[in-house]
Amino acid sequence: MPGKYWTHNDSGDGPFLYLIDEHGESFGVFKVAGARNFDWEDISIGAGPEQGKTYLYIGDIGDNDLVRQEIVVYRVAEPTQTESDSSKSKPQATEPAEAIRLRYPDGRHDAEALLVNPATGDIYIVTKVTLGRPSVYKAAPPFVTGEANVLGRLGELRIPFGGSITGGSVSPDGKRVALCDYLQAYELALPATSSSFDDIWKQPLANFDFGKREQGESIAYRLDGRALLGTSEGKGSTIFEVERQ
Repeated sequence: MPGKYWTHNDSGDGPFLYLIDEHGESFGVFKVAGARNFDWEDISIGAGPEQGKTYLYIGDIGDNDLVRQEIVVYRVAEPTQTESDSSKSKPQATEPAEAIRLRYPDGRHDAEALLVNPATGDIYIVTKVTLGRPSVYKAAPPFVTGEANVLGRLGELRIPFGGSITGGSVSPDGKRVALCDYLQAYELALPATSSSFDDIWKQPLANFDFGKREQGESIAYRLDGRALLGTSEGKGSTIFEVERQ
């Protein structure tokens, strides 16, 4: 939705989505039908099974204690009708969500960054590590139901100050990727000569000033792709918007 953004709480909340604008004004609360919040960490938007619809992808991918055999990404059609006076006690309902079960090919990982290719619906997860190189994993549709889809490992990222990646986003035109950690933000650009989006993960990261966030947990492209927005964890956090040059 132009000028509106979907967000959610971390673990400890129910399966709720919140629609806000760049000032944090509420435009509706939705309960995701058929979902649960074990440790929601990120949300993205992209294509899905029905042409002409956009879908929200909710990453229940957190695993601080490395105890999860599987993680889940919930895919649900983006709501088009919203009521600003809805609330957690009286939420609106989404269409039934599809639970896409995922499993890493090489053990358990903690992750907070979920990215979706807006054109193809390919899912990417960037792991969260301390003082190391995060790994990039991918799952491509169609996704199997009734069992876990095994992610493919694409490689590692060279993050200048460690790999505590807390959020990620793909630009609406599918040509850039943005990542953030607690303090900084980074962007990768797809070469004009590349025929595969996956080549973007081999490109160097350009870091940029993303404002003085207290605990940076999210990053997203504006719908026109000309700006990036982000905020911190916690009630009353400031929303930062950085125009691309």
